[in-house]
Amino acid sequence: MSETRTTCPYCGVGCGVIAEVSEKGVTVRGDPSHPANYGRLCVKGAALGETTGLAERLLHPTVDGEVTDWQQALDTAGHRLQAIIDRYGPKAVAFYASGQLLTEDYYAANKLMKGFIGAANIDTNSRLCMSSAVTAYKRAFGADVVPCSYEDVEQSELVILVGSNAAWTHPVLYQRLAQAKADNPSMRVVVIDPRRTPTCDIADLHLPLAPGSDGGLFVGLLHALQQRGLANSDFVDGQAALALADEWPLARVAEYCELERQTVATFYDWFLSARTAITLYSMGINQSASGSNKCNAIINVHLASGKVNRAGCGPFSLTGQPNAMGGREVGGLATQLAAHMDFEPADVSRVARFWGTERLAQTPGLMAVDLFAAIASGEVKAVWIMGTNPAVSLPDSHAVCQALAACPLVIVSEVMEKTDTSRYAHIRFPALAWGEKDGTVTNSERRISRQRAFLPAPGEARADWWIVAQMAKRLGFASAFAWQDAWQVFREHAALSGFENNGERAFDIGALAALSREQWQDLTPVRWPVSRTQDAPPAWRRLRMVPVAPQGMNTCGDPLYPLVLNTGRIRDQWHTLTRTGNVPRLMQHISEPTVELSPQDGARLQLVDGALCRIHSPRGVMVARVMIHPGQREGSAFAPMHWNNQFARQGRVNALVAPVCDPHSGQPESKQTAVRITPWQPRWQGELFCRDLLTLPPYVHRWRKATRCGLRYTLAADRPVTDWLENHYTEQGWQIQRATTPYGQHLLAWHQGRLMSGFWSGTVLPALDEALIVSAFRQPPETARARHALLSGNADGEQADPGVIVCSCFSVGEKTIAQAIGQGCDSVAALGLSLRCGTHCGSCVPELKAILARMLPCKA
Repeated sequence: MSETRTTCPYCGVGCGVIAEVSEKGVTVRGDPSHPANYGRLCVKGAALGETTGLAERLLHPTVDGEVTDWQQALDTAGHRLQAIIDRYGPKAVAFYASGQLLTEDYYAANKLMKGFIGAANIDTNSRLCMSSAVTAYKRAFGADVVPCSYEDVEQSELVILVGSNAAWTHPVLYQRLAQAKADNPSMRVVVIDPRRTPTCDIADLHLPLAPGSDGGLFVGLLHALQQRGLANSDFVDGQAALALADEWPLARVAEYCELERQTVATFYDWFLSARTAITLYSMGINQSASGSNKCNAIINVHLASGKVNRAGCGPFSLTGQPNAMGGREVGGLATQLAAHMDFEPADVSRVARFWGTERLAQTPGLMAVDLFAAIASGEVKAVWIMGTNPAVSLPDSHAVCQALAACPLVIVSEVMEKTDTSRYAHIRFPALAWGEKDGTVTNSERRISRQRAFLPAPGEARADWWIVAQMAKRLGFASAFAWQDAWQVFREHAALSGFENNGERAFDIGALAALSREQWQDLTPVRWPVSRTQDAPPAWRRLRMVPVAPQGMNTCGDPLYPLVLNTGRIRDQWHTLTRTGNVPRLMQHISEPTVELSPQDGARLQLVDGALCRIHSPRGVMVARVMIHPGQREGSAFAPMHWNNQFARQGRVNALVAPVCDPHSGQPESKQTAVRITPWQPRWQGELFCRDLLTLPPYVHRWRKATRCGLRYTLAADRPVTDWLENHYTEQGWQIQRATTPYGQHLLAWHQGRLMSGFWSGTVLPALDEALIVSAFRQPPETARARHALLSGNADGEQADPGVIVCSCFSVGEKTIAQAIGQGCDSVAALGLSLRCGTHCGSCVPELKAILARMLPCKA
């Protein structure tokens, strides 16, 4: 058994983990010495060991759908790429990278595209989550500097979470906050969000403001500071910012945000009277057509109040991805050059001299949405997509798919064999996955950590930086990409950050350029700057208050599309499911596309909890299961962004979203889409269990779910599928056992005594005993009675249905929890003692409290 200290590959909290490899596989636990998490993990991090299998992995290069070797794949890609550059110029080429890449991978890609191909058309999916925060920091501080740490969160008197469901999206940081509040009861927590989310569990005040109105709330707070004589305007544009804020007294703010005046007044009073305050903001702020201004409205109140650049204070943008910050450091965005340098003459000259190139891009490139529009128009004729899935994650995803389908050259570097994006690839490169690759990542608080390999490279998978370097060799730039390992790439990146940097540039890790290979291997987490010339952070070039005039939603009331759809993450899934979607316990909590509606909207639309519906926008249709949620604001809906064509038919939420972007940051508006929702009552619904992936008829809606016995598909359609299934079973040579009920059909398929597949259907979704079915796949039932019970889908022995899973760590369901409460468990602690729920990662605690409050209102 061996242990490796490494870093979690999920959100921007950047938790340290210890991976153990044994004959039984990989297990993961939190690293108690890592300063981001001190041993804590969320359920996704705790399940990392279950993602390290090789099922559905891309293990060999392919060209035009045929498996080949690396030399042939690279030679072909290089030849085709060079032909396009020769004929159309470097701006006909684009790279689209990922916040999942390691810093070394990012550095290599940025250097090749901007430095040697000679155009700045490299952008990243970080454009979709962090670019508004980047723009705001640069406008306010002159640099992309996050001026806060996790310790600041724990030390603050007032913690404000705005546009952030941190309990689900940054769960370990949320756990640290919850513990800090428990240790310091005088700490106040304010949650600003149209929805009542699990994050509100620890809130002293929740402001359920109108969608998109956050800017008005914070401009009004600036006005309140000014009215109390507490606003310092001694900044660039300070007077102009205060002049605009003067138009936003409390009464106007309350009306604009659709909040009670007293609620707004309480929030303002708490901020004005607090000695320290910190604002945590995330996608609810950034993913907006005015996201940059909303971020600056938050920064403005911290500057004006002096609650910045000291312990417990500051505007703290929570990074969405594990290495979005590292990508920003190396210049992974089309609007940056490298090492936080821009396309200013001095920076262009400096980077060109450091890289030894005369081909350096001179101007910014195409940002994500514009980049794919340029592919659609034919302006960009070759795109290399690295470690991301834009066919799912970008807005107007149907148009993105059409653009990729028409693009003359699509290269994809990917871990998985099949994704929505890779189906359009002419050339596919197999990349290393977490556990196999080696390098560094940077978390939300600027902390650089090592991500270490502890598994061998499978098949012909290679590191992304290596693939880039090999491509550079084919394009004639071998000497500039002659690295032998990731350590050498990191040293070059660190050296560039310190090159001709005497404190003028905030990002400086020049001291790390001198690390030996052994020192780099042993590198412990460190926050930048790590300068050769000074220990303290450099002075910011300027401090500026950006004048902000709040803008409302672009989505207007429309009789045809009367609801506002919000999109985002859920607790147990990550991005487009390529990693978490194959882990059975992460599919227990929410296992299919859903849409949350208020009870009022549910009643008005004749939609009940658990029903199916269609969500329509002018761009597409999505099918989802209804969740009636009392914390959902009337007139609004919420749907998760994770599902894609590999896991659901018509499950892509971004098929609905318009490609409207912030004009300053290029970040898409993903939080306010005009939709209508209509009921869908299919002729039948069913559950299909099988051992392997199955390609179903196109008329069947399917939701793929990992289980402990293989795969489970939840199905629904207006046409029968039983005949198709029987033909499929017969073609495999399997024996069929069938039953017909007044409500539907049941089928079992057997081969040499083994259960190969089971199908149960009805006019409504049948309630099945999953434990019985899983057991039958592992060990066939021996008696006729047991087989009959299996055909019915339920054991005669009445094994208790646990209900919807709340605690994924221990598979504890809502019905089991309710039963325990009925038997006397009257607290989260008591439930933990009885059922273990809430005692491992803690992510389910807000839901446990909600169930307790619902069942024991007198205790709430």
